[in-house]
Amino acid sequence: MEKRLKVDHLSISFDTPQGEVEAVRDVSFSLSSGEVLALVGESGCGKSVLCRGIMKLLPASAKMKSGSIYVNGVDITKFREREMQKMRGRVFSMVFQDPLTVLNPTLTVGAQIAEAVKIKTPGLSRDEIQKRVSELLELVGIDRSLERMKYYPHQFSGGMRQRSVMAIALAGNPSILFADEPTTALDVMIQAQILDLLRRIQKTLGTATVFVSHDLGAVARVADRVAVMYAGKIVEIGTAEELFYDPKHPYTIGLLRSLPSYSKGCGTLSAIPGMPPPLLHPPKGDAFACRNEYALAIDYEEEPPMFRVTETHYAATWRLDARAKKRYGGQIKKGDENEEGRIT
Repeated sequence: MEKRLKVDHLSISFDTPQGEVEAVRDVSFSLSSGEVLALVGESGCGKSVLCRGIMKLLPASAKMKSGSIYVNGVDITKFREREMQKMRGRVFSMVFQDPLTVLNPTLTVGAQIAEAVKIKTPGLSRDEIQKRVSELLELVGIDRSLERMKYYPHQFSGGMRQRSVMAIALAGNPSILFADEPTTALDVMIQAQILDLLRRIQKTLGTATVFVSHDLGAVARVADRVAVMYAGKIVEIGTAEELFYDPKHPYTIGLLRSLPSYSKGCGTLSAIPGMPPPLLHPPKGDAFACRNEYALAIDYEEEPPMFRVTETHYAATWRLDARAKKRYGGQIKKGDENEEGRIT
Protein backbone atom coordinates (compact mmCIF):
# COMPACT_ATOMS: atom_id res chain seq x y z
CA MET A 1 0.00 0.00 0.00
CA GLU A 2 1.07 3.56 -0.71
CA LYS A 3 2.58 5.43 2.24
CA ARG A 4 0.44 8.49 2.96
CA LEU A 5 2.23 9.69 6.07
CA LYS A 6 5.67 9.06 7.51
CA VAL A 7 6.94 10.60 10.74
CA ASP A 8 10.66 10.25 11.56
CA HIS A 9 12.02 10.92 15.06
CA LEU A 10 9.61 13.79 15.72
CA SER A 11 10.05 15.77 18.95
CA ILE A 12 7.77 18.64 20.00
CA SER A 13 8.09 20.76 23.12
CA PHE A 14 6.36 23.76 24.71
CA ASP A 15 8.02 26.77 26.29
CA THR A 16 6.32 27.51 29.62
CA PRO A 17 7.13 29.82 32.56
CA GLN A 18 8.30 26.71 34.45
CA GLY A 19 10.55 25.52 31.63
CA GLU A 20 10.45 23.32 28.54
CA VAL A 21 7.76 20.62 28.45
CA GLU A 22 8.77 17.75 26.15
CA ALA A 23 5.31 16.72 24.95
CA VAL A 24 6.36 14.44 22.04
CA ARG A 25 9.71 12.68 22.22
CA ASP A 26 11.38 10.96 19.27
CA VAL A 27 8.23 9.51 17.69
CA SER A 28 8.38 7.55 14.43
CA PHE A 29 5.59 5.78 12.54
CA SER A 30 4.08 5.43 9.07
CA LEU A 31 0.54 5.27 7.74
CA SER A 32 -0.61 3.68 4.50
CA SER A 33 -3.57 4.40 2.26
CA GLY A 34 -6.79 2.83 3.56
CA GLU A 35 -5.27 2.05 6.96
CA VAL A 36 -6.50 2.97 10.45
CA LEU A 37 -3.76 3.56 13.03
CA ALA A 38 -5.00 4.01 16.60
CA LEU A 39 -3.07 6.07 19.15
CA VAL A 40 -3.83 5.03 22.74
CA GLY A 41 -2.50 6.05 26.13
CA GLU A 42 -3.29 8.05 29.24
CA SER A 43 -4.28 11.72 29.11
CA GLY A 44 -1.25 13.93 28.64
CA CYS A 45 0.88 11.31 26.90
CA GLY A 46 1.12 13.39 23.69
CA LYS A 47 -1.49 11.85 21.36
CA SER A 48 -3.34 15.06 20.46
CA VAL A 49 -0.14 17.13 20.37
CA LEU A 50 1.32 14.66 17.89
CA CYS A 51 -1.70 14.94 15.54
CA ARG A 52 -1.92 18.71 15.80
CA GLY A 53 1.84 18.98 15.39
CA ILE A 54 1.70 17.12 12.08
CA MET A 55 -0.96 19.57 10.86
CA LYS A 56 0.92 22.48 12.48
CA LEU A 57 -2.07 23.59 14.52
CA LEU A 58 -0.11 24.17 17.72
CA PRO A 59 0.20 27.48 19.60
CA ALA A 60 3.18 29.81 19.25
CA SER A 61 4.72 28.40 22.43
CA ALA A 62 5.23 25.05 20.70
CA LYS A 63 8.31 24.18 18.69
CA MET A 64 9.42 21.22 16.64
CA LYS A 65 12.79 20.32 18.12
CA SER A 66 13.74 17.61 15.65
CA GLY A 67 12.42 15.11 13.14
CA SER A 68 10.75 15.05 9.74
CA ILE A 69 7.17 14.75 8.47
CA TYR A 70 6.50 13.31 5.01
CA VAL A 71 3.02 13.58 3.50
CA ASN A 72 2.53 11.63 0.27
CA GLY A 73 6.33 11.54 -0.06
CA VAL A 74 6.77 15.32 0.38
CA ASP A 75 8.74 16.65 3.35
CA ILE A 76 6.52 19.31 4.97
CA THR A 77 8.73 19.87 8.00
CA LYS A 78 9.75 23.39 6.93
CA PHE A 79 6.43 24.40 5.36
CA ARG A 80 5.17 27.84 6.37
CA GLU A 81 1.59 28.66 7.38
CA ARG A 82 0.54 29.69 3.85
CA GLU A 83 1.69 26.35 2.45
CA MET A 84 0.02 24.44 5.30
CA GLN A 85 -3.29 26.22 4.69
CA LYS A 86 -3.32 24.82 1.16
CA MET A 87 -2.87 21.29 2.55
CA ARG A 88 -5.38 21.41 5.40
CA GLY A 89 -8.71 20.09 4.25
CA ARG A 90 -7.37 18.89 0.90
CA VAL A 91 -4.52 16.59 1.95
CA PHE A 92 -5.34 16.06 5.60
CA SER A 93 -8.17 17.03 7.90
CA MET A 94 -9.21 16.57 11.52
CA VAL A 95 -12.35 15.54 13.38
CA PHE A 96 -12.22 17.13 16.82
CA GLN A 97 -13.51 15.71 20.08
CA ASP A 98 -16.37 18.12 20.83
CA PRO A 99 -18.52 19.18 17.84
CA LEU A 100 -20.03 22.07 19.81
CA THR A 101 -16.63 23.78 19.84
CA VAL A 102 -16.34 23.37 16.05
CA LEU A 103 -19.82 24.23 14.79
CA ASN A 104 -21.04 27.83 14.69
CA PRO A 105 -24.39 27.99 16.55
CA THR A 106 -25.59 30.96 14.45
CA LEU A 107 -25.25 29.22 11.06
CA THR A 108 -27.11 26.26 9.64
CA VAL A 109 -25.23 22.99 9.35
CA GLY A 110 -25.61 23.12 5.56
CA ALA A 111 -24.10 26.61 5.37
CA GLN A 112 -21.06 25.48 7.38
CA ILE A 113 -20.47 22.45 5.20
CA ALA A 114 -21.00 24.60 2.09
CA GLU A 115 -18.34 27.02 3.31
CA ALA A 116 -15.84 24.17 3.55
CA VAL A 117 -16.82 22.94 0.07
CA LYS A 118 -16.38 26.44 -1.46
CA ILE A 119 -12.94 26.88 0.12
CA LYS A 120 -11.64 23.46 -0.87
CA THR A 121 -13.35 23.27 -4.30
CA PRO A 122 -13.54 26.81 -5.74
CA GLY A 123 -15.47 27.53 -8.90
CA LEU A 124 -18.56 25.45 -8.15
CA SER A 125 -21.99 26.89 -8.86
CA ARG A 126 -24.59 27.28 -6.11
CA ASP A 127 -26.48 24.19 -7.26
CA GLU A 128 -23.28 22.15 -7.40
CA ILE A 129 -22.35 23.22 -3.87
CA GLN A 130 -25.80 22.27 -2.57
CA LYS A 131 -25.53 18.89 -4.30
CA ARG A 132 -22.09 18.32 -2.76
CA VAL A 133 -23.38 19.24 0.72
CA SER A 134 -26.24 16.78 0.29
CA GLU A 135 -23.79 14.05 -0.81
CA LEU A 136 -21.57 14.67 2.22
CA LEU A 137 -24.51 14.51 4.62
CA GLU A 138 -25.62 11.24 3.02
CA LEU A 139 -22.05 9.92 3.20
CA VAL A 140 -21.90 10.44 6.98
CA GLY A 141 -25.28 8.81 7.50
CA ILE A 142 -27.66 11.79 7.79
CA ASP A 143 -30.76 11.05 5.72
CA ARG A 144 -33.28 13.66 4.47
CA SER A 145 -30.19 15.74 3.74
CA LEU A 146 -31.96 18.49 1.75
CA GLU A 147 -34.21 19.16 4.71
CA ARG A 148 -31.65 18.75 7.46
CA MET A 149 -28.98 20.95 5.90
CA LYS A 150 -31.27 23.84 6.94
CA TYR A 151 -31.10 22.82 10.62
CA TYR A 152 -28.97 24.60 13.22
CA PRO A 153 -26.49 22.65 15.41
CA HIS A 154 -28.76 22.83 18.48
CA GLN A 155 -31.46 21.01 16.51
CA PHE A 156 -29.18 18.02 16.03
CA SER A 157 -28.39 15.28 18.53
CA GLY A 158 -24.80 14.78 19.69
CA GLY A 159 -24.27 11.98 17.20
CA MET A 160 -25.64 14.02 14.31
CA ARG A 161 -23.45 16.99 15.25
CA GLN A 162 -20.41 14.72 15.18
CA ARG A 163 -21.49 13.40 11.78
CA SER A 164 -21.80 17.00 10.56
CA VAL A 165 -18.25 17.75 11.73
CA MET A 166 -17.09 14.66 9.84
CA ALA A 167 -18.85 15.96 6.72
CA ILE A 168 -16.95 19.27 7.04
CA ALA A 169 -13.68 17.37 7.48
CA LEU A 170 -14.37 15.31 4.35
CA ALA A 171 -15.41 18.28 2.19
CA GLY A 172 -12.00 18.49 0.51
CA ASN A 173 -11.59 14.71 -0.03
CA PRO A 174 -8.52 14.48 2.25
CA SER A 175 -6.22 11.50 1.91
CA ILE A 176 -5.36 11.59 5.64
CA LEU A 177 -7.91 11.99 8.43
CA PHE A 178 -7.11 12.64 12.10
CA ALA A 179 -9.96 11.63 14.44
CA ASP A 180 -9.19 13.03 17.89
CA GLU A 181 -11.41 11.09 20.31
CA PRO A 182 -14.52 11.58 18.17
CA THR A 183 -16.74 9.34 20.33
CA THR A 184 -15.84 10.53 23.84
CA ALA A 185 -18.95 12.68 24.46
CA LEU A 186 -21.42 10.17 22.95
CA ASP A 187 -23.45 7.37 24.48
CA VAL A 188 -22.52 3.76 23.80
CA MET A 189 -24.98 3.12 20.97
CA ILE A 190 -24.05 6.31 19.10
CA GLN A 191 -20.35 5.58 19.68
CA ALA A 192 -20.75 2.27 17.86
CA GLN A 193 -22.51 3.99 14.96
CA ILE A 194 -19.78 6.63 14.62
CA LEU A 195 -17.06 3.98 14.74
CA ASP A 196 -18.79 1.93 12.05
CA LEU A 197 -19.15 5.12 10.00
CA LEU A 198 -15.43 5.87 10.32
CA ARG A 199 -14.60 2.38 9.15
CA ARG A 200 -17.03 2.61 6.23
CA ILE A 201 -15.65 5.98 5.12
CA GLN A 202 -12.11 4.64 5.33
CA LYS A 203 -13.02 1.69 3.12
CA THR A 204 -15.12 3.73 0.67
CA LEU A 205 -12.68 6.60 0.17
CA GLY A 206 -9.40 4.81 0.92
CA THR A 207 -8.61 7.43 3.55
CA ALA A 208 -5.64 6.87 5.84
CA THR A 209 -6.89 7.49 9.38
CA VAL A 210 -5.19 8.26 12.70
CA PHE A 211 -7.71 7.42 15.42
CA VAL A 212 -6.98 8.86 18.89
CA SER A 213 -8.81 7.22 21.77
CA HIS A 214 -8.72 6.13 25.42
CA ASP A 215 -11.30 3.43 24.68
CA LEU A 216 -9.60 0.14 23.91
CA GLY A 217 -12.95 -1.37 22.93
CA ALA A 218 -13.37 1.31 20.26
CA VAL A 219 -9.80 0.73 19.10
CA ALA A 220 -10.42 -3.00 18.73
CA ARG A 221 -13.47 -2.20 16.58
CA VAL A 222 -11.81 0.06 14.01
CA ALA A 223 -8.00 -0.17 14.09
CA ASP A 224 -5.72 -2.07 11.74
CA ARG A 225 -2.64 -1.13 13.79
CA VAL A 226 -2.23 0.29 17.29
CA ALA A 227 0.50 2.56 18.69
CA VAL A 228 0.69 2.83 22.48
CA MET A 229 2.05 6.15 23.76
CA TYR A 230 3.50 6.84 27.19
CA ALA A 231 5.22 10.02 28.40
CA GLY A 232 5.48 11.44 24.88
CA LYS A 233 6.91 8.29 23.26
CA ILE A 234 5.54 5.34 21.33
CA VAL A 235 6.41 2.36 23.52
CA GLU A 236 4.73 -0.37 21.46
CA ILE A 237 3.29 -0.60 17.95
CA GLY A 238 1.83 -3.48 16.00
CA THR A 239 -1.33 -4.85 14.44
CA ALA A 240 -4.47 -4.76 16.56
CA GLU A 241 -4.35 -8.53 16.89
CA GLU A 242 -0.74 -8.46 18.09
CA LEU A 243 -1.37 -5.70 20.64
CA PHE A 244 -4.49 -7.27 22.09
CA TYR A 245 -3.43 -10.91 22.09
CA ASP A 246 0.34 -10.70 22.51
CA PRO A 247 1.27 -7.41 24.27
CA LYS A 248 4.93 -7.05 25.17
CA HIS A 249 5.39 -3.73 26.93
CA PRO A 250 4.41 -3.71 30.65
CA TYR A 251 2.40 -0.54 30.10
CA THR A 252 0.34 -2.14 27.30
CA ILE A 253 -0.26 -5.14 29.55
CA GLY A 254 -1.37 -2.81 32.35
CA LEU A 255 -3.82 -1.01 30.05
CA LEU A 256 -5.40 -4.28 28.94
CA ARG A 257 -5.63 -5.53 32.52
CA SER A 258 -7.55 -2.38 33.45
CA LEU A 259 -10.42 -3.36 31.14
CA PRO A 260 -13.60 -4.36 33.02
CA SER A 261 -13.75 -7.67 31.11
CA TYR A 262 -10.34 -8.64 32.57
CA SER A 263 -11.54 -8.00 36.13
CA LYS A 264 -14.88 -9.75 35.70
CA GLY A 265 -15.73 -11.61 38.89
CA CYS A 266 -12.88 -10.01 40.86
CA GLY A 267 -14.95 -7.25 42.46
CA THR A 268 -12.38 -4.53 41.70
CA LEU A 269 -10.74 -3.15 38.59
CA SER A 270 -7.05 -3.67 38.06
CA ALA A 271 -5.11 -0.39 38.00
CA ILE A 272 -1.57 0.67 37.09
CA PRO A 273 0.06 2.02 40.28
CA GLY A 274 1.55 5.50 40.46
CA MET A 275 1.27 8.44 38.08
CA PRO A 276 2.85 9.31 34.71
CA PRO A 277 6.08 11.31 35.06
CA PRO A 278 6.03 15.08 34.46
CA LEU A 279 7.30 15.93 30.99
CA LEU A 280 8.84 19.15 32.30
CA HIS A 281 11.70 16.94 33.50
CA PRO A 282 11.36 13.48 31.87
CA PRO A 283 13.04 10.75 33.90
CA LYS A 284 16.28 9.15 32.87
CA GLY A 285 15.94 5.72 31.29
CA ASP A 286 12.55 4.09 30.81
CA ALA A 287 9.80 6.56 31.81
CA PHE A 288 7.57 3.66 32.91
CA ALA A 289 10.17 2.12 35.22
CA CYS A 290 8.78 3.58 38.46
CA ARG A 291 5.39 1.98 37.74
CA ASN A 292 6.76 -1.30 36.39
CA GLU A 293 6.86 -4.25 38.78
CA TYR A 294 9.36 -5.96 36.45
CA ALA A 295 11.74 -2.98 36.21
CA LEU A 296 15.49 -3.57 36.29
CA ALA A 297 18.17 -1.14 37.39
CA ILE A 298 19.02 -0.62 33.71
CA ASP A 299 15.49 0.78 33.22
CA TYR A 300 16.45 3.68 35.46
CA GLU A 301 19.66 4.34 33.53
CA GLU A 302 19.07 3.68 29.82
CA GLU A 303 16.10 4.08 27.52
CA PRO A 304 15.25 0.75 25.92
CA PRO A 305 15.39 0.71 22.11
CA MET A 306 12.54 -0.58 19.97
CA PHE A 307 12.93 -4.36 19.93
CA ARG A 308 11.48 -6.24 16.98
CA VAL A 309 8.93 -8.92 17.86
CA THR A 310 7.64 -9.57 14.33
CA GLU A 311 7.82 -7.66 11.04
CA THR A 312 4.92 -5.50 12.22
CA HIS A 313 5.31 -5.61 16.02
CA TYR A 314 7.85 -3.57 18.01
CA ALA A 315 8.13 -2.71 21.71
CA ALA A 316 10.53 -0.56 23.74
CA THR A 317 11.17 -2.71 26.80
CA TRP A 318 14.27 -4.41 28.18
CA ARG A 319 12.11 -7.52 28.70
CA LEU A 320 12.70 -8.24 25.00
CA ASP A 321 16.49 -8.08 25.22
CA ALA A 322 17.90 -11.43 24.04
CA ARG A 323 19.83 -11.83 27.30
CA ALA A 324 16.70 -11.30 29.37
CA LYS A 325 14.69 -13.77 27.31
CA LYS A 326 17.45 -16.37 27.65
CA ARG A 327 17.87 -16.01 31.40
CA TYR A 328 14.38 -15.17 32.61
CA GLY A 329 12.10 -16.15 29.77
CA GLY A 330 11.01 -12.53 29.60
CA GLN A 331 9.68 -12.52 33.18
CA ILE A 332 12.18 -10.06 34.64
CA LYS A 333 11.80 -8.98 38.26
CA LYS A 334 13.61 -6.50 40.48
CA GLY A 335 16.86 -7.94 41.73
CA ASP A 336 17.46 -10.08 38.66
CA GLU A 337 20.12 -7.71 37.30
CA ASN A 338 23.82 -7.74 38.09
CA GLU A 339 25.71 -5.08 40.08
CA GLU A 340 25.98 -2.78 37.06
CA GLY A 341 22.22 -2.97 36.54
CA ARG A 342 22.70 -4.88 33.29
CA ILE A 343 21.09 -8.09 32.16
CA THR A 344 23.74 -10.79 32.01
